[in-house]
Amino acid sequence: MFTLIQQGGLIMWVILSGGAVTLFVFLERFFHVHRAKIKTDDFLKGICNILRRGNVNEAISICEDTPGPVAYIVRAAVLHHNQSRELIAQAIDDAALTEIARMEKRFGVLATIAQLAPLMGVLGTVLGMIQTVLIIQQKAPLVQIGDLAAGLWQALMTTAAGLVVAMFSYIGYNLLVSKVDSIALDMERGAGEILAFLTGSGSPANTEPMAELSKADEARMDT
Repeated sequence: MFTLIQQGGLIMWVILSGGAVTLFVFLERFFHVHRAKIKTDDFLKGICNILRRGNVNEAISICEDTPGPVAYIVRAAVLHHNQSRELIAQAIDDAALTEIARMEKRFGVLATIAQLAPLMGVLGTVLGMIQTVLIIQQKAPLVQIGDLAAGLWQALMTTAAGLVVAMFSYIGYNLLVSKVDSIALDMERGAGEILAFLTGSGSPANTEPMAELSKADEARMDT
């Protein structure tokens, strides 16, 4: 295998380096996004039950200890619970934008490698064919098949490597995007439910206890 890689020349090593970067970024982002996925319904139910008892600080603490963007936007909403609906919604939107950007960090690396890898493969092919033509020119008319092997190997190996790296980069990118989209839906649902709960626009059974928050809790939240 190492001999075949050497046949690809310098371009082959560049493509393989891109493949290594793809693998590292994909694994790092995959575990990060996987950890961000929580059971949104159970989490919101627990937070709302705590808020009904007036334990704002406990709700915030649970949000801080829970990984993922859903907990982050719920925390942002609870921190602004005694403000207007517009301000709470704005806090949720700001938190959501921050979390989406955090989850999509380094996605551009995968997309870039997916686009550049086949181009690098084509470049390796062209260089390999140029090398083959030069050998034919130098040794004509007595050209041996073995003399052409190096250039042909470079052309074939770089093309294959470029396509393989591009395919895996593209697959990894789309897999991560699908996971982020799933979490974004959870964020949207969670944002709507916590906003309705805090502003009293949900069912009366769910929203009435929020009026019982102690003045001490509200004073602490203002600071």
